[in-house]
Amino acid sequence: MNTPLPSIFVSHGSPMIALEPGAAGAFMQRLGPAIAATFGRPKAILAVSAHTAARAPVLLAADRHEAVYDFGGFDPKLSTLRYDAVGAPALADRVEALLGGHAIAVHKLPQGGLDHGIWTALRYLFPEADIPVLPLAFVPSQSPAEQFALGEALAPLAAEGVLILGTGSITHNLRRVFAGGLRGKGDQPEIPESAAFRGWMRDRSAARDWEALFAYRQRAPHAVDMHPTDEHLLPWYVAAGAGGRDTVPLRLHDSVTLGSLGMDAYAFGSGAAALAATLERGTEVEPVRESQPA
Repeated sequence: MNTPLPSIFVSHGSPMIALEPGAAGAFMQRLGPAIAATFGRPKAILAVSAHTAARAPVLLAADRHEAVYDFGGFDPKLSTLRYDAVGAPALADRVEALLGGHAIAVHKLPQGGLDHGIWTALRYLFPEADIPVLPLAFVPSQSPAEQFALGEALAPLAAEGVLILGTGSITHNLRRVFAGGLRGKGDQPEIPESAAFRGWMRDRSAARDWEALFAYRQRAPHAVDMHPTDEHLLPWYVAAGAGGRDTVPLRLHDSVTLGSLGMDAYAFGSGAAALAATLERGTEVEPVRESQPA
């Protein structure tokens, strides 16, 4: 692999994305094949999700993973969907060494499970579930700059064929999102606050204005409204750190569902431009199956 894999951030939004892909799900269906076409299929995936967090970094180094249904009140059909993936315990040893080299202590557990932020995205990206997955629980009380440093420590993995995947939401205020109930209409017009925040993230990323991005809660418009708590944005910083300070984060996709749930996706690192070019040319994809057998 001549060019390292870019690190990726995708917005998974509501769990209902697994049944109602919308524009973001359709994009992720194209993204997986585009990654494979540009760089070859990843050897493994290191996943950092808004829904797997701990008081210290933790690697879920099980031999196998299954989908975790960590939500309630949605369509019962969601609990029939499967994503059974091979684990990556050997990769856990490599990640432990990399983080240790940056004085970041990490725990390893022989436990598995993919939260809905991971499996809903992976069902679109790599529906065959044939790539080993290693979830990394992050510390949501740590700052964006600390999350970026975590990503910087993981950066060598990109040249080793490991896809670093952050998953959350570029905007995430559930009070606004579900003001009309869990079954709200996805095609509502975007509220101005969401548009302003997403545009600020795009512009500050294009300028590589890391100082502003690290201080987004003080400097971005409507930041606290769009992220009353910031765990859904923090995986963006882990993926950005893995891409490095010297390359421009590229927004690969932007859309909104339920009026204020931003579904933007970004790529980071030296391979981001090549991936964007592949997506622009277009790739053939197979439709995602409704369920995956055990």
